[in-house]
Amino acid sequence: MRLISRLLTSVAMVMTVIISGTNVGYGQITPGQTAPVFSLKDLKGGTHDLSLMKDQPMIILYFFDVESRPSQEGLLSLDQLAKRYEDADLIVWGITLSSKKKVADFVARTNTSFPVLLDKSAVSDLYQARLILPTVCILGPELKVLDYFQGGGKTTEIMLVRLAERKLQRKQTMLAKAISDEVVKKNPQNLEARTVKGYAALKEGNLNEAEEIFHNLSQKKGPAELLGKEGLVAVYAQKGEPEKALVLAEEVEQKAPDRGYVHVVKGDLLYSQNKKAEAEAEYKKGVQKKMAALYQKAVAHNQLGRLYASMGKYQGARELYDQAVAIDPYYIEATSNKGITYEKEGKWDKALEAYRQALVLDKNDTFASVLAKKAQKMIALQKDVAQKKRIDKLVKELADRYRSQKKSRARIKDTWTSRPMVLSFVDFQEKGGLAERDGLSMVLTTQLADQLNASGRVQVVERVLIERLLEELNLGSSDLADPETALKLGKVLAAKVIGTGSLYYLPDGTLLSLRLIDTETSAIPKVVTRQIGSRASLEKELNRLNREILRTIILKYPLQGYVVQSSGDEVMINLGSKQGVVLGTRFEVLEEQEPIKYKGKLLRSSPKPVAQIEVVRVEPDLCYARILNQERPLKTDDKVKEKIEDVVAMGSITDFVTVHGFRGSGFRVQG
Repeated sequence: MRLISRLLTSVAMVMTVIISGTNVGYGQITPGQTAPVFSLKDLKGGTHDLSLMKDQPMIILYFFDVESRPSQEGLLSLDQLAKRYEDADLIVWGITLSSKKKVADFVARTNTSFPVLLDKSAVSDLYQARLILPTVCILGPELKVLDYFQGGGKTTEIMLVRLAERKLQRKQTMLAKAISDEVVKKNPQNLEARTVKGYAALKEGNLNEAEEIFHNLSQKKGPAELLGKEGLVAVYAQKGEPEKALVLAEEVEQKAPDRGYVHVVKGDLLYSQNKKAEAEAEYKKGVQKKMAALYQKAVAHNQLGRLYASMGKYQGARELYDQAVAIDPYYIEATSNKGITYEKEGKWDKALEAYRQALVLDKNDTFASVLAKKAQKMIALQKDVAQKKRIDKLVKELADRYRSQKKSRARIKDTWTSRPMVLSFVDFQEKGGLAERDGLSMVLTTQLADQLNASGRVQVVERVLIERLLEELNLGSSDLADPETALKLGKVLAAKVIGTGSLYYLPDGTLLSLRLIDTETSAIPKVVTRQIGSRASLEKELNRLNREILRTIILKYPLQGYVVQSSGDEVMINLGSKQGVVLGTRFEVLEEQEPIKYKGKLLRSSPKPVAQIEVVRVEPDLCYARILNQERPLKTDDKVKEKIEDVVAMGSITDFVTVHGFRGSGFRVQG
């Protein structure tokens, strides 16, 4: 009876719309289209306007009847998950045609954390959600319809599994596992939910958990066996057992020739063995075959795109990245990879557009943030004609120096006084497998340069200058692998230290090897070797690297200078902010000792500290310090040297820069 009543009401409303001539936009809701916007009020009179939610990565519209328990089941499951995982970013709007009183009773009874909106504007008809409840519409970025479900029971189960997949795509692995568990608890035979949980564990780096899940599936018959063995192929590859992975991949391919993901894993393994032609063939199979989860199909397109980009086939790569994003709108890797292809072609405006699209998906993404900032700088430079001419002229001068091997600075008579500490990063060599995300070397060097410049102690050569110089000299990454070439480049750029190294891509992360090289002595004051896990916070890793580099610079290259003049309890020193002096820097005043003659030889002892001073005022070329203690009056030309024991005692370079403050610093080539 209730169904007949609803049907008559629906027909009446449609007739009213036709008679009034109003175009409400009724039609089939299908994935890919933009969702119809609306504005509804909740119980307290608060307005919820869908048009204002365009920047949200995901929003779930859940149409239900407060008197029908089956239509509420999915909503209550989502509500429990949202309460359990408060930072899950799970936005759900419950929408109902029920009366205000009945809605109030429902909210009071269930204590839902989601808003329940009262449909007084035929929104349910816009979404064909009047006759069949629940109706669930999952919206992605820009309010694009990702998924549309109608009905409870089995359909609710399918909806939850798809939502788990979407959360896995967004790298919200904990929530993906929780939703999967919710489904499996009610239906232990749901293979898709168990598979999603396995891949979520794999993405978290919990290889033992993932292996156990997939092993249990592989022991069953039928589809479960194939899903389990396919998952085990990915587990073995990530554990660094390529032979085991390849053997099992062949078995899956023979039993299920239409499944595509094993080909992606095989492609990755073959690429790491430098078998690029064979890897390309496997990636193509992964793209062409139809049987795979959405998040797996997207990876197949991305990896083939990465391969094409590495070969300079940027247009083909972009087409594959677009297809990957069409399959998985949350695939931030493919979105930023597309930006890098534009960057390599010098199309900075299009690169910036791609990076901004990536930031819509995750505003805290370090890759997209660093690359977007770089693109903005390049666009500004292209518009600044005068600055562009200055850089063009400087690049030609530096290229001439490099070719003619002329020294980049005149002979310095004062060998004691510290010069500005200039550091230049040279692109890291990239080896091993094919990383899912392009541009790690670029992000590392760009972000480290910004952080080191901010310290005030180091001046890092602008990235644009290095790139333009390499282009002018026609030097590629293979040339820079030669230490002599890298040193020559550093000297031309007037850099005291160059940072170089390699990135070795492994299935479970990236092995970073960073070397700091002194361009004058060829000594290596610091080597950093670190594994960056695929799930590690890149921002934290960069902060750690920045601290290690800065600490090395301070300890290996303490500031040295002379007393210019002394008056009362204050002295002037010939060092300033250009050399990296900051407020609070402490110096020892040194007095040379007379050599001791022994058996016909003159033995020189270390200078004796006769005073300690602390900087209280800094100017670009000099600073003023107060005298903390002294054994004798200070005089002009007394040597001073930074008291680095204070830095060591602090135990952390973070403490040092916190105490002494941050200051921006630009790069200037010494003539």
